[in-house]
Amino acid sequence: MEREISGGCLCGACRYTTNAEPINVRACHCRMCQKATGAPFYARVMVPLDSVDLNGPIGWFNSSPGMRRGFCLKCGTTLFSERVSANTMGLTMGSLDEPNAFAPTEHIWTSSMQAWLRLDDGLVQYPTTPPA
Repeated sequence: MEREISGGCLCGACRYTTNAEPINVRACHCRMCQKATGAPFYARVMVPLDSVDLNGPIGWFNSSPGMRRGFCLKCGTTLFSERVSANTMGLTMGSLDEPNAFAPTEHIWTSSMQAWLRLDDGLVQYPTTPPA
């Protein structure tokens, strides 16, 4: 069953939508994601990049080879990460219109997890990249 996934930034200037089925839903604890989001981890819904419609004043930052991150140029909200080579886009769960519609199924890069954070959700944890 197809349903729309939509979201946007704090000020409302940027919006995105997709009707794609999520590829996966993960919480990444790597330092790059921590710095990019300003949070202890990056919870995101991954969908095919070519399925997402973007609107608004979106800025981009190339955070690593092959990865860029999108944000609102007006309010600065982090909206997504993009890997063109894999045709994937991770939508930040905090920017979703319905953030409770999804829940992570695993934690990745827990070797970089904040020392004070305790994970007791019973989800699979990978110290680095999950197996393919």
